[in-house]
Amino acid sequence: MKKLFVNALLLSSFAALLVACSDETDAPADGNEAQGNTNSSGDAISAIQDRGELVLGANDQLPGFGYVGSDGAYVGFDIEFGKVMAAAILGDAEAIEFRPLSAQERFTALQTGEVDILVRNTTWTLNRDAEIGLNFGPTTFYDGQGMMAPSDSGIETLEDLEGARIGVEQGTTTELNLADQMSKRGIDFETVTFADQDSLIAAYESGTIDAWTTDQSALVSRMDTLQDPDGHVILNEVLSKEPLGPAVLDGDDQFYEVMYWATNATIQAEEFGITSENVDDFLDTEDPDIARFLGVEENLGEQLGLENDFAYQIIKQVGNYAEIYDRNLGADSPFNLDRGLNALYTDGGLMYSPPFR
Repeated sequence: MKKLFVNALLLSSFAALLVACSDETDAPADGNEAQGNTNSSGDAISAIQDRGELVLGANDQLPGFGYVGSDGAYVGFDIEFGKVMAAAILGDAEAIEFRPLSAQERFTALQTGEVDILVRNTTWTLNRDAEIGLNFGPTTFYDGQGMMAPSDSGIETLEDLEGARIGVEQGTTTELNLADQMSKRGIDFETVTFADQDSLIAAYESGTIDAWTTDQSALVSRMDTLQDPDGHVILNEVLSKEPLGPAVLDGDDQFYEVMYWATNATIQAEEFGITSENVDDFLDTEDPDIARFLGVEENLGEQLGLENDFAYQIIKQVGNYAEIYDRNLGADSPFNLDRGLNALYTDGGLMYSPPFR
């Protein structure tokens, strides 16, 4: 019953995002001045190819998106989009060095070159684009900020949080979004910040804070890890729009274009009906659009500085968007989240790829 309630709640909340509006700003991580990447176009791709692996900034605390499994391997929705990049650039989806980063650390790690790319449930905002110097790829998950509270607390709306202590993770848009929404409604509350989500949840379960807020998908993901999953409720309110996706530094157009088209390849493959299991059957297709997409004809890959079969490698080794979603968040995962806004545009969602031609 709890699962059905949460899925219904998330679906209704995602629908509300179409009309939701919020102002999102963010300060540069750790107080550092924002700076762009001064590398010339193509430097990042060459460095990755020379190194033989992609260095991925990732989350290791968020089930479904980025975490370390029982076998010590990184798994999750965001992790697989890192593998998409490795497959495109190196022809090997497993050629990745993972760097676990907190929300506070992530931007500094990208700015200083500690990581090549950030795929870590990161929201695309104007400030991060213009001031911090990030270049965001296609949105891979349309989300919205939500709120969790104990089900026996009597908290059902934001107004019920008058005087409450609310936990947020440092270095995220969450704190500012929360302040904006509570100010609009004239609700007094206390913000309690935490360095990472694990310490935040520990405080929540101990009763140190009354509620906590983050992306709705993360609330759903974390609910099953609580000591009493049925003892909590996600409020039926959306505090913000949270378009999540991969990001690289400004200044290297080729690297950005590779990120953009590699990510879109997973969406285009779903549109074509191409999966990791049937992709080989399409290699002798007479459809010129599919032949071009898979690199059988023309030279789309060369135009990006990649092998012409880069999209084939992505789909063969990782899968299309639906496969990635279902494995980690959807029907084949413990969360069983409906696609909602993350469905293809042909199914009422927002997922749409520009033409590969």
